[in-house]
Amino acid sequence: MRVLYIGGTGEISLSCVRESVAAGHDVTVFNRGRHNDDLPPDVTVVKGDLADDAAYTELAEMRFDAVCQFLAYTAEDVTRDIATFAGKTGHYVFIASASSYQRPAQTYWITEDVPLKNPFAAYSRNKAAAEKVLLSQAALPATVVRPSHTIRARFPTVLGEGHLLPWRIVNGRPVIVHGDGSSLWTVTRSEDLAVPFVRLLGNADAIGEAFHITADRSFSWDQLYRGIGDALGADVEIVHIPTDTIVKFLPDRAGALLGDKITSVIFDNTKIKRLVGDFSCVTDLSVLLAGPAAAYRASGYAPAGADLDFDATMDAMIAAQRAVAPA
Repeated sequence: MRVLYIGGTGEISLSCVRESVAAGHDVTVFNRGRHNDDLPPDVTVVKGDLADDAAYTELAEMRFDAVCQFLAYTAEDVTRDIATFAGKTGHYVFIASASSYQRPAQTYWITEDVPLKNPFAAYSRNKAAAEKVLLSQAALPATVVRPSHTIRARFPTVLGEGHLLPWRIVNGRPVIVHGDGSSLWTVTRSEDLAVPFVRLLGNADAIGEAFHITADRSFSWDQLYRGIGDALGADVEIVHIPTDTIVKFLPDRAGALLGDKITSVIFDNTKIKRLVGDFSCVTDLSVLLAGPAAAYRASGYAPAGADLDFDATMDAMIAAQRAVAPA
């Protein structure tokens, strides 16, 4: 097939591009051309900006068998895509989010039938609204994929610290985990997700359907952070802080915490496996976290600017917690 990736170099999409090439597809990537060094050599790169309507319309005229949209976030984005790609592709795949599932959770066993109702996170609500637009129309044959936390070069973190988290661990600084550290979190390697994702492309039985694609196993956040320490060869000092306290210090993190990370859920992948066949995901933490560890070591990371401000805020939270609950 001729497959277009809108994006194509991100944490999830790069692995899907690589898997598509390995499957024998003719792959084109549309992006601004800033991070394309890791793309397979056989990929065709079309440089352009999503905001350029003329370039976007010209892209659609290239007529692909499948279009994988990794850079749409709102109902308005997919409405534009419907107008642009209808009649010009046989299969449009929209990357949504498993964070859109109902919160607070009414069940810990998550199937695709769980309502999309997350009052805490605007990002999740916007993705759900985009899904609704896509799955309620027939002009553009569409499938929705809902990844959960999927990693390739970034560690899973509670507060979105990025490379600041491993930097603190390597330098013997304490790190923050919400609650008592026992809530469960599902982490999936992007290369594991890519296998069933690519099997979906061009599959007529996927049209009009939504699927989440995740690993079948979850880890506690304490397990994940100790695994990160092991991957970096460093001890980890975890400070448990109530979620309400974290949100008071960092109100902009409320959506990610209250709308996602504090909730223990298990994803049922029966639906996707029934359609594309069985697939396996790494559950050994040392393997799961090897990619982010290598990326961190290669980055030469040193905190500056906003990260230094965030670092100071983390220290202030830890000091406040230790004042009321000394270690």
